[in-house]
Amino acid sequence: MTDDPAMLGPQQAYEAWLGQGRFMLQKSRSSGEYVFYPKVMAPSGAIDLEWVEAAGTGTVYSITVNRRREGSYNVALVDLDEGVRMMATVAGPETVPIGTRVRARIEAAPGDGGIPRIVFDPIEEA
Repeated sequence: MTDDPAMLGPQQAYEAWLGQGRFMLQKSRSSGEYVFYPKVMAPSGAIDLEWVEAAGTGTVYSITVNRRREGSYNVALVDLDEGVRMMATVAGPETVPIGTRVRARIEAAPGDGGIPRIVFDPIEEA
């Protein structure tokens, strides 16, 4: 296996970057279009994708709470400042209002063998 995640397939590269503690997105060199979920071609058809560091901030677009006997957790859609949308968990309270600003961090997924994942924390606005 290579030490350079950019030499891997899109999914493997994304996971390798997370494993290195880096939240990376793909971006088209020619159009500037950001891509998420990782893939070999942008929605516009551009194939000149490179990996770039994500700003790590965004806005909650939608959120739902899943309740189970073991406890509850939320699943949110977050619009990243780069213009792409991703699904993740918002840490802290059980739910947050739509439009809440959030900041990404990387943590090991509980009960998933410690696989790194993105979790968002609400940003305290002054």
